[in-house]
Amino acid sequence: MLLNAQASGVYTIAATPFHPDGRLDVESIDRMTDFYLQCGVTGMTILGIMGEALKLEPEESLTVVNRVVKRAGKVPVVVGVSAPGFAAMRALSRASMDAGAAGVMIAPVPSLRTDDQIVTYFAQAVEAVGDDIPWVLQDYPLTLSVVMTPKVIRQIVQNHASCVMLKHEDWPGLEKISAVRGFQKDGSMRPISILCGNGGLFLDFEMERGADGAMTGYAFPDMLVDVVNLQKTGKRDEAHDLFDAHLPLVRYEQQQGVGLATRKYVLQKRGAIASDAQRKPGNALTPAAKAEVDYLLSRLARHDPRAQL
Repeated sequence: MLLNAQASGVYTIAATPFHPDGRLDVESIDRMTDFYLQCGVTGMTILGIMGEALKLEPEESLTVVNRVVKRAGKVPVVVGVSAPGFAAMRALSRASMDAGAAGVMIAPVPSLRTDDQIVTYFAQAVEAVGDDIPWVLQDYPLTLSVVMTPKVIRQIVQNHASCVMLKHEDWPGLEKISAVRGFQKDGSMRPISILCGNGGLFLDFEMERGADGAMTGYAFPDMLVDVVNLQKTGKRDEAHDLFDAHLPLVRYEQQQGVGLATRKYVLQKRGAIASDAQRKPGNALTPAAKAEVDYLLSRLARHDPRAQL
């Protein structure tokens, strides 16, 4: 069940549950996985940036991988393996695939600046993990400060057959999607899957530009599933109506510093995790912020009963 270039739908970026004292909450990992599956996601992506991957010990990362893969069953699981060094990247990649993961996701290190540096980095990353592992190219310049042009993305894809998906998180990025799909149309780049992030903030139009779905972690992944399915069946107005109803909460989640705290707070209220705690360093919502989120949920519930929490 390896990841391939035909992947589509919603691959939710999973949170990592912790107890209030910072311990990994393994019981909530199972609970959270069940929640995502009940939301109808196509796949799961774990140990991403919003999954607090860098705060985990290596053995904790493997615990998360093993529990999620086992619990998810036939639903494909992608593992974020980005690391400062290739040794750690290789070790987690190989262990994840041995555990039954469908593929891995690799982001560039923030120090890369030139096109040649970017292309060389991913060549070395593929050499390190092995070209038998399908992988996702994460393009997230707002957080990682690495700007990959459509031509650089094309070169990486053409250089490495094991690159089967682009996680598109540029902002603004609609024209980039069109450019990449244009390369496929003119035959200068082989087809790949494109799933989009940024909390789903632009999913409504990303689908219309040629994205295959979403790979993000908004607290209502079932809404993302609905929007993707509505767009695929040509129900454009219905897709936008549903998306627009959620947009105030999506926007609130996009705040720097409190975005993950907001997401975990709502996931806790939805019963997906036992605690909204983050492992330190991390932020928690103030009482005022929680009241704002609760207000947004109450307004959303007028249009979507799933927000009646």
